[in-house]
Parts: sequence; C-alpha cells; structure tokens
Amino acid sequence: MRILTVISIVMIMFSCNNNFKAPDLMNKNEGIDKNAVSAIIDSMIAKFGTDNQERIKKAVSQVAELWKESDGNSDEFKQFCLSNFYNDDKELDLLFNKISRNYEVLNGYFNKISIELKKPLHLDMGDINAIDELFGSYEPSSHLTEDFFVNKLAFIVMLNFPHYSLSEKAENGKSWTSKQWAYARVGDMYTSRVPADLLQNYSNKTTSADTYISEYNIYMGNLINLDKKTLFPAELKLITHWGLRDELKSNYNVENGFDKQKMIYAVMKNIISQEIPESVINSNENLWNPFENKLFKNDGTEIKFKPEPNVRYQHIIEVFNAQTEIDKYNPLEPSYIQRKFDGEMELLQDEVEKLFIDYISSPTIKEVAELIKKRLGRNLEPFDIWYDGFKSRSSINEEELNKIVSAKYPSKDAFEKDLPSILVKLGFQQEKANFITSKIVVDASRGAGHAWGAEMKDDKSRLRTRVGDKGMDYKGYNIAVHEFGHNVEQTISLHDVDFYSLRGVPNTAFTEALAFVFQERDLELLNIKSTDENKKHLMALDNFWSTYEIMGVSLVDQKVWKWLYEHPKANAEELKVAVNSISIEVWNTYYADVFGIKDQPILAIYSHMIDAPLYLSAYPIGLLIQFQLEKHFETHDFATEVQRIYKTGRLIPQIWMKNAVGSEISAQPMIDAASEAVKVVESGKME
Repeated sequence: MRILTVISIVMIMFSCNNNFKAPDLMNKNEGIDKNAVSAIIDSMIAKFGTDNQERIKKAVSQVAELWKESDGNSDEFKQFCLSNFYNDDKELDLLFNKISRNYEVLNGYFNKISIELKKPLHLDMGDINAIDELFGSYEPSSHLTEDFFVNKLAFIVMLNFPHYSLSEKAENGKSWTSKQWAYARVGDMYTSRVPADLLQNYSNKTTSADTYISEYNIYMGNLINLDKKTLFPAELKLITHWGLRDELKSNYNVENGFDKQKMIYAVMKNIISQEIPESVINSNENLWNPFENKLFKNDGTEIKFKPEPNVRYQHIIEVFNAQTEIDKYNPLEPSYIQRKFDGEMELLQDEVEKLFIDYISSPTIKEVAELIKKRLGRNLEPFDIWYDGFKSRSSINEEELNKIVSAKYPSKDAFEKDLPSILVKLGFQQEKANFITSKIVVDASRGAGHAWGAEMKDDKSRLRTRVGDKGMDYKGYNIAVHEFGHNVEQTISLHDVDFYSLRGVPNTAFTEALAFVFQERDLELLNIKSTDENKKHLMALDNFWSTYEIMGVSLVDQKVWKWLYEHPKANAEELKVAVNSISIEVWNTYYADVFGIKDQPILAIYSHMIDAPLYLSAYPIGLLIQFQLEKHFETHDFATEVQRIYKTGRLIPQIWMKNAVGSEISAQPMIDAASEAVKVVESGKME
C-alpha cells in the first residue's frame, strides 16, 4: 500500500461534475462581484493584449472565487491582477521553474518531517504511548496553503497557471506537450482554501485510525475450536485484515487447512460485528473460541468478557466528520467522494462503480467459480473469495518457502542489500539498478507494510514490511516485493520525469499496478521457476478472481461513504449496522448466487476502510492496469518499458494508459483471458 501525505492530498485537487449529490455545505463566497471581475478582465486584456486572453479570463475568475474580503477590496484585487500577471512566455517559464524548485523543497522537507515523526507508529520501536501519537499525528504542512493565501503567493500561482477541469484535460491533453501538462499540474495546486486547523484535524483522525489498525493483532495460537483444540502455532501473531487474509490463503491444500480457514473466517466475522472480546486484541492472555465467541482461561474455565465497543466504526465516523468540515471549503468538489474520485483518481465515481458492477456481473465469474469448486472438490465457502490455488506457489509448502526466505534474508538489511540484484534479475542495467535502489531504505514495519515515497530528489523512499526475530518469512517477503514495486515507481516517476510538477502517476491504482507486477514475480526472484506451460492461463485466472473479490470490497467502501453523507449525524452503532447491511446487500447481489450462500458480511473486513477511506478502489483498477501491462510486457522488454512508461508522469489516467500500452483502461482483456483459460482447463490440456 502506498502512503499519501496530507500535503500531497492538498495539492491533488481537480474539478469535474459527478452524479453524486453532496449536501450543500459550501461557505458563502466572499469573492469579488462578477461584474467587477468582468471589468478587471477587460482591463487586463487591454493592457496585455489578446494573445493570452483565454488564460486571463480563466485565471482571474478562479482567483476571484477564492479571494476574501480580508485579502483586499475590488480595487486592490484589480491592482494585484494587473501587477502579478506574467504575460511574456520567458518570464512565465522562469516563474514556473522557481515555483517547481521551491515546492520541491517544501514538499520534500515536510514529507521528511512526517516520516520521522511517524516512525514510532510505523516501526517497532517499543510500545506506542500518547506522546508518540501526538507527534505522529502532527502535520507540518497543514498551514502551508493558508499561509500562501495570506501572503498571496497562492494567488500568484492561480493567476498565472489556471486550473483545467478533468473534462478539459481529457479533451485538450492528448495534444499537450510535457511542458503544457506540467503547467496544468501547477494549476491544480490551488482549487480550495481549507483552514489549517481542519487539515491538522484530519491528519489527527487518520493517524489515530492508522495506529488502531497497526496495533490490531490476533494471537492465533490462542484460538480454539469446538473441541478446545488449537490449530495454529503459539507464536503466530497476525494483523487484521492483511495477516488473517494471507494466512487463510496459505491454507489451501495443507493439513487441517480447511479447519484453519473456517476458524479465521469466524474471527473476521466477529471483528466486523464488533462482538470480538476486547481482551483478545493484541493479547495472548486467554483462549478464545471464535465460532461460539466464548472466552476461557488457560485452565479451560470460561470467563465473561466485554466486546470491543464499536471502536472500528467510531474511527470511520471521526474521519468522516473531519472530511465534512473540509467539504465546506471546496467549491469545486464539495464532498470527499468527489475529491477522491474526480479529483485524486481523476475517474468519475459513477463510472468506476459501473465498471466494477459490469465486471462482477460477468457470466465468466460463474465459469471460474465452477472451476474452483472442481479443483477444491467441495462446495464453495464465503472465504473462497481469496482462493489462491491458481498461483504457482500454491503447490509449494509454505514452511519450505519460509526456510528459503529466512536464510536469504535474515534481516531487513540483507533484503535492502539485495535490491540491486533483484532489479538486475528483472532486466535492469546494473547502473540503473544501483541508482534506483540507492534511493530506497528498508525498514521493519510494525504494521503489515507499506511504501512511502520521497517528495524531493535528495530524499529516499521507504520500503516497510514485517521482519521477525528469525528473519523475513515468505509473507513478509511477498509484501516486500510488492512494496518494492511501489518504490521503483516512486523513484522513476520522481527522478526521470521532465518536470517536478509531473512527478508521480495518475493515481494510486497505477502504482499498485506495478507493485502487483513485481509481486507476481516473487518466486522467480528466489530462482524458483514455474515449469507449468499453462502459467499464463493460471495467472489470468488468479488475476480475474482477485479482481472479483476486491471489486466487491470496493463497492462496499463506496456505498458506506454514500450512506455517511446521507446520514451525517450517525453514531458508531448505527454505522456498524449500516456497514453490515451494505456488505450483505453487495454479497447477496453479486456473490450469493456464485457461492450458493446468502447474507455474508465478509466484504467489510478490509482495514483500509478504517485508516485509508476510499483507497480500496485503487486495487481493482490497479489489477486491470497490471493485466494490460503484463500483456504489453509479453512483446516488449520489461525493464525498458517500465522505465519508459513510468517516467511519463502524472497525466490523466486514460491518456497515460494510451501512451503506455496503446489502449485505455478496460476490464475486457482480463475477462476474455479468463474465459479462454477456463476453456483450456475444461478441455483437459492442463490439470
């Protein structure tokens, strides 16, 4: 998972209409009267000529929208515009270069401060206490936007680099040069004027939610079944949801695997319902039967317990409330849903929702489900949304994989040292591999793991994964390879782009895509090669089923946020009921007929819903992009194309994809490949 800092979110705000109707929460505009704006535009065109009249009209109107009485009266506004508009192309380019240089300094050091302050929360540096959370939740960039409006630097940026809507970018961006795109991205920096205290408040709430999730572990050796027997090793401690999900996936075709999976699923359901005993979270003091939800002392004596008091849902409420306060200061995108999709992702929410629904309603879903049922030799269970039997590693004992990985990477330093050779194995030239990996630091993570990119060329990106006392295990390694893909993207898209304002990718789905591409090669990087001639078909089926699963989870996430906007005064108990109802509704609509079982809440288990709201949609879109990239890599050199594609920078998604692989984002290639793979299997040409 890629981490986005508040400063990045603040600076990624664009405009576009969406069918979603947000509450009327906007502030009354203190801006300049429209008649006065028209007169000022006429005065500027008279002074500067008609060559830049369209830029003048757009920019002056946008500055007027955010200008307050405290910034000056109409005469002062007019004088500001006449004095600070750069009409000459060379002077404008000089202004652009100065803005780029100074924002790299600001973004870079603010980002670096955040990373350092959050280290006790993200890395295992001992127990987390109140002072750690206070420092970790501090957002050093929260006053930047407000300060730059007060000193009018933000207005100078707006006046010379106007903002273009998503529809304008889509229409004009195909013919824009890299410089024009870079100018347009500077124009995206200021489209709202959010008070610093609201940005800091949002940082506080998300940091608190992130800490809650990072500390949410289940001691698996303390779980007992109906016969009061344990199934897992005593030392196995898993974070929810990632660790629980990955453990469940690893128990296909192993001894007691099915029983272990059912136990994990019971744990998940208790977490979603908040009926889980509070005392078993991150504790191994008692034994817990998750099937009957009973708690026991180690001597077998049953004890009463207090369930977790809706903490999971209270965090969502707190984050939502923080965002609704920010809504009031976003005239172009007055809801978090709009800012997340139209703005940050630059894909309309209703279009994303339709893409997902069309996919999970595809007839191919049932075909693949029937294939999985045959391979398992039993009816499907709800947790088979995580079926992992199409991967090559599924036939390899995980204990053996753990031995291989821990011997190769006994510490996080050993993994960091090996990063250049990993890139060389993937086809990168040694010099480029050395450069990219010199910009990456590996840390042992307290949580499941993440990648945190640098915001200036003098800094390094962070790769975090879990590393135990006995070294890295296979799960940690698998996550590390995924995060390494993020880091490679982060480095290329920062250092190799033409202009600083173009750094990065269109949205997080595009960095997830490369992370998935790297993760798919994890065994190959251990020199464990698949001899299966049908690997291509197996990969298509695996990607297809994984996308089916995560699209449902993403739909739940979207529907929950729509529900929140419809019920802005809801409390945690009401939200809990709603989340369970929504997840069951999505299950019954798109999964029940496939699995043969109704009323399952499992799609609500993902921790992203708590600490990374509406991030989940990046995963299925990333999987679709990954599949299209993999098809492209079949006929093109991998390392060369990764570098070419990811140095394009932050264009809008569909233009980026067209430049990358020759076609826009589409689910059809993955659906077609899965359908073909099913036919190959059914014909008996593979096992």
